[in-house]
Amino acid sequence: MTAEQQEIGLSDKIAATVQAYIDHLNGGSAEDIVGLYAEGATVEDPIGSSIRSSRDELVEFYGIITGLDSRDATLKWTKIAGDTAVFEFTLVTGTAGMKFEITPVDIMTFDDEGKIVTMRAVWEQSDLKQL
Repeated sequence: MTAEQQEIGLSDKIAATVQAYIDHLNGGSAEDIVGLYAEGATVEDPIGSSIRSSRDELVEFYGIITGLDSRDATLKWTKIAGDTAVFEFTLVTGTAGMKFEITPVDIMTFDDEGKIVTMRAVWEQSDLKQL
């Protein structure tokens, strides 16, 4: 297999993982989302916050989102190059009769199997809107 063929294969794996990430934000469990991550992966969400690096920390982090009354994630666009994907999505969540919307840009790197190695989310508190 040529380097170009490997690149195409990885790009397809990355695209599938990004879509699965959005799908799991919509209806999966914290375990489903964390299952997309490689062993030893890190999450920095948002950039500048503490880096989560253990499986337990990732499950706890995504458990906050998956524990909400409602959630609706919509992928807006994705760019993939090499082992990296950058994508924007809108996430509308609901809890206790209130709804919130945020549109982060995530930067993820991946291993050869298409598992997430690093995730960094670009957003700040002022991006969180109450609907």
